[in-house]
Amino acid sequence: MPATAWTLGPADGQLLLTTGVTGPAAAMGHRLTIAMTSWQGSVTWADGEPVTAALTVDVDSLEVLSGEGGVKGLSAAEKALARSNALKSLNAKRFPQISYHADDIVKTGDGYRLTGTLDIHGKSRDRVVDLRVEDLGPAWRMSCDAEVSHSEFGVKPYSMMMGAMKVADEVAVSFVAEHAKDG
Repeated sequence: MPATAWTLGPADGQLLLTTGVTGPAAAMGHRLTIAMTSWQGSVTWADGEPVTAALTVDVDSLEVLSGEGGVKGLSAAEKALARSNALKSLNAKRFPQISYHADDIVKTGDGYRLTGTLDIHGKSRDRVVDLRVEDLGPAWRMSCDAEVSHSEFGVKPYSMMMGAMKVADEVAVSFVAEHAKDG
């Protein structure tokens, strides 16, 4: 069976981040839901099994969707400020992309375990991702949830009020995409 390749992007699914708030004044802050709106995934197949997988995300595509908690709702101006602060923390001009490349893929009971390298903010770290795969009939749904810490990649989380309120170190990452079986 010849090797085939899949390409996935925002039209096929979504990549969401959820942040927390910490510090003595945490109740005043918002837990943000952020969409990464420009990304590309690829999977190379050989003999009916995936052999490589990669994901590249454009950091500047970060869009603040909503904020939970806080003293009052998150206004459009506050969403824009949160986006600006996140791009500064990630140093998006110097490090415009986040990438993951899996070169070891092992079948599991409900999908695949991907072992590879995650690159954020100029730092590379080994990362294992458990990807769930669901048969939808005409398409496959792929999904995973993971946590990434700012500190592991040398990113200083945004803080205010002399650190009394700051973005939590751990960020939850959620990915879901669908690909047609015949596509």
